[in-house]
Amino acid sequence: MTPEQTQRRRSIIRGVIAVAALAAFYEGVAYSGLFPRVLLPTIQTIARTLYGMLADGSMFEHAGATLFRVLFGFSLAMTVGVPLGILMARFKPVENFFLPLVSALMPIPSFALVPMFMLWFGIGNTTTVLVVFYGATFPILFNTWSGVRSVNPLWLRAAGAMGADEHKLFWKVIIPGASPFIITGMRQGFLRAWIAVVGAEMIAASDWGLGWVIFDAEQFLQADIMMASIVVIGIIGFVFERVVFGSIERATVQRWGMVRMVKG
Repeated sequence: MTPEQTQRRRSIIRGVIAVAALAAFYEGVAYSGLFPRVLLPTIQTIARTLYGMLADGSMFEHAGATLFRVLFGFSLAMTVGVPLGILMARFKPVENFFLPLVSALMPIPSFALVPMFMLWFGIGNTTTVLVVFYGATFPILFNTWSGVRSVNPLWLRAAGAMGADEHKLFWKVIIPGASPFIITGMRQGFLRAWIAVVGAEMIAASDWGLGWVIFDAEQFLQADIMMASIVVIGIIGFVFERVVFGSIERATVQRWGMVRMVKG
């Protein structure tokens, strides 16, 4: 077994232990009587509810609606955040113009804009996607800007001395050097996107989405449906974090050896 396989196996074991410990703690609280069973259902009840929603297809429809809004808004955020972050880091006038705006807008919670967006665009996908776009853009932009600015000037001078033009300098030095920050920005942006979409769906969605399911179930004290939806959100987030962003990181940061350089 290779060291990488051993490390991956240990990571899986640690993850299983952590999930099992959390499940045991939750089950202990559920059986303790601190809360009525209707407000804190057992894991068996949640699993039965989740299975029923998967069997009738409703969970797939709600999860699909939420995932569409997240991916659409996140793609828009990537399209704007990465190029603008690079331009800010490479050109001082662009940085001087946009940095004060970013510093002023980034602390504003995306959820605070939901009522305003509802007045402008009504309820539905447009408002929800724009809220996701707003929430995800700033972590991507800020980390990209920080990553490009942090590229070692010695690398740039060395590449220039070896005859690299601006095109090669950008793709062979700047992007690999900034890649750890860009990947981190993507991860943070995706996290912010999920936070934004669930909050926006509770108010601005129209009968579809995991956030709407949670909000609707709360009105009827259906805690099992709420918890089942939360479990699905956690599973989707885990898959994207480990599979999608992990694959991107292995294909870029680790392949280019930037992990070792950053650690060093």
